[in-house]
Amino acid sequence: QVQLVESGGDLVQPGGSLRLSCAASGFTFVSYAMGWYRQAPGKERELVATISTTGAITNYADSVKGRFTISRDNGKNTVYLQMNNLKSEDTAVYYCFNIGLRHWGQGTQVTVSS
Repeated sequence: QVQLVESGGDLVQPGGSLRLSCAASGFTFVSYAMGWYRQAPGKERELVATISTTGAITNYADSVKGRFTISRDNGKNTVYLQMNNLKSEDTAVYYCFNIGLRHWGQGTQVTVSS
């Protein structure tokens, strides 16, 4: 079955960095565009970034442009989200998403606080 397992969430100070990983299984990873979403307490889930099947095309929410980088390793069936210069408003549960199959991971908590 399709599985997306996120990891890498943590408590980090403002200005810090984290790298999230999403390990995929149960489908042909190289055939699907992938995305990262996030949901903060009391807010709707929002798109953070997407990446095409080859990784050649990426898109970002305006709020994270220049700070976050999405990438993928098709040999390892893994998609990453490198987050730099983190801000308190980045605090949320981050979800990995298979765009074509519309399948979500379970999420990983990122908390940015001093």
